[in-house]
Amino acid sequence: MQVHTYPIEARIQWLINLSRKHSELFCSPAASLARDRYLARHSTRIAVLKCMDGRIHIPHATCTPLGIIRPFRNLGGRFDLGWPFLGKLIAEMAQDAASAGHRVLLMITYHLSKGACSRGCAGFDYDTGAAIAHTRQIRAQAEALFGRDRQQVYPLVCGFETDTDALIIHGDRDEVLDISQLETGNAADLEGLLMPVCPDMPAEVRRDLLPLLEGNLAHVQSLRGVARELDIQHREWAICVGRGFDFLHVPNTALIIGPYSPDLSTPVHKAAGIIEDNMAAGRIPDDGFMLLTSAPYEDIGPDRARAMLESRFLTDFAREVIRKDFPDLARRMVPHTAVVNWRTRGLELLD
Repeated sequence: MQVHTYPIEARIQWLINLSRKHSELFCSPAASLARDRYLARHSTRIAVLKCMDGRIHIPHATCTPLGIIRPFRNLGGRFDLGWPFLGKLIAEMAQDAASAGHRVLLMITYHLSKGACSRGCAGFDYDTGAAIAHTRQIRAQAEALFGRDRQQVYPLVCGFETDTDALIIHGDRDEVLDISQLETGNAADLEGLLMPVCPDMPAEVRRDLLPLLEGNLAHVQSLRGVARELDIQHREWAICVGRGFDFLHVPNTALIIGPYSPDLSTPVHKAAGIIEDNMAAGRIPDDGFMLLTSAPYEDIGPDRARAMLESRFLTDFAREVIRKDFPDLARRMVPHTAVVNWRTRGLELLD
């Protein structure tokens, strides 16, 4: 049996177990030492703006230790650096990096499938051109925030081709570096291939981007000739609102809504509509769906208490939107409120 066919309580337990395994891996001695060693050699802070789609697992696809890349995920991959909370988080990250003498690489991603348009991004109605245009708008916003010289924060437009897990690096015009078009022997040439695409990238940032590209090339090569399940029907059965869902890199399981937009009611409404359609079409059982909210904390005491309040607010808010707009679906809602210990990535259920 596949997970989406389980009774709702079994599905919820599976998701909780998945989060536990992720935390155990993150906290393992090998993973901890790998992070320390990596950061000692590569000081550029890396953040990724990406869609909630579980296929987009940048650390896995680049062979990068867990905890190096900071993810920002949202339904449809839609962001606006003018959103007060999002802009504040990005600005604080840039300031912290600058204070430590480091730079920031901001990877602004879209995703597509070269094999079938229907496997692309539903958030942009499978219009890759519209998705790329959106990433370029975010790049322009980043330049307005941090400087058009891109010396402290380098905003990089980057595609993710989900059939091959390949990165596609975009320059300012039509320059493209598509990792799927390279062979293993090109690994030594990656810096030379990257420079014409991003000629203004600071040497330090380029040095720290190259391991991601090298890892992605090795990963893409390892998948060649391997049979993969690409035509996966949408069958999401969970709505996740908040932050701390790094463990949910499983396709078609959850619709993740970052708490960044000033208007959270619209994405919650859209997510609930998708869940209702999945039930009506028989893609998932109609015995229930999970609403999971989460907020991260770093320190016990007031910081954890703040996270608890934030997560409970998100639960109440999302539950009210669903009850108002989808009263029949709301009767099958199983809400859970949680916080995430950011030091361990451990999900702690509050109720």
